[in-house]
Parts: sequence; structure tokens; C-alpha cells
Amino acid sequence: MDIHKRLCQLLDERGWSEYKLAKECGLSESTLANIFRRNTLPTVGTLEAICSGFGITLSHFFADGDMVEMTPELKMLFENWVTLTAEQKNVILQMMKTLNSNK
Repeated sequence: MDIHKRLCQLLDERGWSEYKLAKECGLSESTLANIFRRNTLPTVGTLEAICSGFGITLSHFFADGDMVEMTPELKMLFENWVTLTAEQKNVILQMMKTLNSNK
């Protein structure tokens, strides 16, 4: 993975400048300038700070393709889902489909 391309992609997706990223992740503008202009690779700690500024995890940063972030709400849903029987899961899925079709 090209880390620089990924950083530029994330900036473009949000419409952010390097200045905005520096403010969001708590890094100095010179640190980010070194990464972007001198093509240096960030340390793991710096990359973690950048990901935090973007509101993503390191795994999301390196993910190929779409990735769903596990929010506390989704985690609770998943933890309860795995304990259901196949029949209960079917009932829940049908209920969800019904609720979505009523929008």
C-alpha cells in the first residue's frame, strides 16, 4: 500500500487541507509537511495520531475496500446476534426488512 496516496485520498474525501489535518490530529504542520513534501514515511505513532484525526483506526487505514467500523451500537448488536438460534435470526431479519420497507 502506498501510504502517501492513502493519506491524500483521505484528505480529498473530507475536503481537508494539511493544516486542518494537523489541527484534528494534534501534530505540527511541519511534521505533516515532511510526510507530504519530503515523501517520508510516518512512524506508527504518527500514523496512529493521523488516523485518530481522521476518526478511523489503523486497520481501516490499511483496509483494501470497504470496511464497516465497529461502533459500540454495532458491537452490541453483533454480540446479541451470535447468541440467537437460526429461527430467531430469521425472525429478526424479517422484522428488519419490514421496518426498512416502511420508510
